[in-house]
Amino acid sequence: MSPGNSPVSRPFIEILLVEDSEPDVLLTQEAFADARVPNRVHVVRDGVEALRFLRCEGEFREAPRPDVILLDINMPRKNGLEVLTEIKADSELSTIPVVMLTTSQAEDDVVGAYSRHASGYVVKPVGFDNFLQAIRAFEDFWLTFVRFPPRA
Repeated sequence: MSPGNSPVSRPFIEILLVEDSEPDVLLTQEAFADARVPNRVHVVRDGVEALRFLRCEGEFREAPRPDVILLDINMPRKNGLEVLTEIKADSELSTIPVVMLTTSQAEDDVVGAYSRHASGYVVKPVGFDNFLQAIRAFEDFWLTFVRFPPRA
């Protein structure tokens, strides 16, 4: 692992959370606040905002490139599968890992996410403790063991 890409050498991991549920945002932020790996969680509330963040448009002109995106499916204005399609079709964004984090257990959503090149699909567990445990498991894998592409 080259020093520029190892999670240890980065000052922190940039995470983009695309989520419209305030309780889920708060739980996710709480789980990452206790992470062993320093991180910054950026939150946007729908797919339109997510794409503006990723393209550094408008109020997001200074937004950092995320190392990983946590993307809900069921959102207003533009759903997560539509956003995933646009991310993976954009040569500037396509290398960013996108993990679907959603309540949907629908087989069509799972297949749709992977056919659009999602890096993973996590169904949000019910209950505070279960949700925190799932986020911490995500954190253990993605923030500790995964090597991310270099930031542009």
